[in-house]
Amino acid sequence: MDQQELSKEQQIMRAMRKTLTSIVRDCAPRDGQPSPLAESTVENIRMCLGLIATREAELAEALGLSRNERPHYVDEPSAAEVLQFVAPAGRKDH
Repeated sequence: MDQQELSKEQQIMRAMRKTLTSIVRDCAPRDGQPSPLAESTVENIRMCLGLIATREAELAEALGLSRNERPHYVDEPSAAEVLQFVAPAGRKDH
């Protein structure tokens, strides 16, 4: 699904999630240094990301979309093939 297919609300949710996670990544403490963010700010970011994830799930469900989105390649098989392995004759496995 590309950006043009997303509703305005989905675009906002995605932009907010990406922005918040970028801020967290940029402010992550390095080499044992304390976080520049106050604990209350960290908790507020967690709360916002949780709300965003919940709303994204609601929107996806309402549109009948899968939450297991991942890139698919053109030559990727569409179904898995299940193989059965049989022990050679005369061999005992424990």
